[in-house]
Amino acid sequence: MNFVLLLLAACGGDDGGGDEGGGKPIRIGALTSLTGNFTPWGVQVRDGMQLAVNEINQAGGVDGRQLQLVVADDQSKAEEGTQALERLIEREGVVAVGGIISSDVGLATARIAEQSKVPLFLVKAGAGGILNANSRHPFRTCLPAAPMVAGPVLQYVQSKNLTRVGAIVADYAWGQAIKAALEDAFAAAPDIKLQIEVAPVGEQDFTTYLRSLERLNPQMIVATGHPPGSGAITVQSADLGFDVPITGSYTPRSLVMSGAKDAALDRYADFGCADVQSNEYQDLARRFLQFSQNNKFFEDDALAGYGIVTMVAEAVRQVGDDPAAIARHLHENTFDIPGYSFELRWTEWGELADARIAFDLIGDGPAPEGVNEAGAWYPERLLVSEPLEPFRPPS
Repeated sequence: MNFVLLLLAACGGDDGGGDEGGGKPIRIGALTSLTGNFTPWGVQVRDGMQLAVNEINQAGGVDGRQLQLVVADDQSKAEEGTQALERLIEREGVVAVGGIISSDVGLATARIAEQSKVPLFLVKAGAGGILNANSRHPFRTCLPAAPMVAGPVLQYVQSKNLTRVGAIVADYAWGQAIKAALEDAFAAAPDIKLQIEVAPVGEQDFTTYLRSLERLNPQMIVATGHPPGSGAITVQSADLGFDVPITGSYTPRSLVMSGAKDAALDRYADFGCADVQSNEYQDLARRFLQFSQNNKFFEDDALAGYGIVTMVAEAVRQVGDDPAAIARHLHENTFDIPGYSFELRWTEWGELADARIAFDLIGDGPAPEGVNEAGAWYPERLLVSEPLEPFRPPS
């Protein structure tokens, strides 16, 4: 397991962070996927968190104290995630941890965060079972629970008067959660035929699964339950003659475009928590791209990472660096993060209370100046959902 303590230049001092500028540094954990299936998501989260740390430190820190980011790689694996979280809490002394992408990792780490009373921020871990009625320390930040995502999918299908929908999901916690959520949502629309195929999470050849959909002759293919496969599904469906829209799964658009290229233009639509049309998002995107050497587009994963550090810093400013006090402050307040499509507020169990899913189609652009180093393409707004009813886990 790789741990890297990032002592940013603004911190100065020795490896312990020193006490320059008014006191002991405030340590925030970044636990995310830097290797494994979800690496493209994790690199974005890490760099978004780093950007926020840099900007806060350059502005003087939090009451004169500098921030430090302690980065851990969960390797997209539950066991690695639990070991990393335990070390971040017990040995590194972090006040909060953010960046969880994999639902399998989220299921494994949420229990530890609850027992330790340390805030844990989920970015794309959307399995409903991660939170329970007694959760108080895990918080979703971008992707809401799977049952909340299925509704906007159905809403879009009905808005286009479609009657045949195919779906491919991954065989892990998120994919199975989306499968169940889609089945429940579409049961309320008996005039729409839904066919779901289940593939391994690491699959990249979807020919067999797409062939299974041919008899249905779908008018849309939902890849919302298979994050690593969104780009491949887009290309291979076109190769097999499926000239239909593809809906993704909060997948980095730059990742899809790097593989699908023109096959994705005006065909691939995806959900997210970023309002890519807003000036606030675009201003932040320009700063991010100037800062990050690893990314060519400002994905909503990076936006969520930026927001996590921003909220933790604000909480420490108000209530100090006790993790349990930070969690209470988060529950008691609403946060308006620049570039988000909704304000961040939570139910008592940590679900997003006012989530509005942004749904965008990848168009041929041109992108606003300075916001896309990956090409001229740019997301075009299809809809922003009404506030979603928070998913309430069973007692």
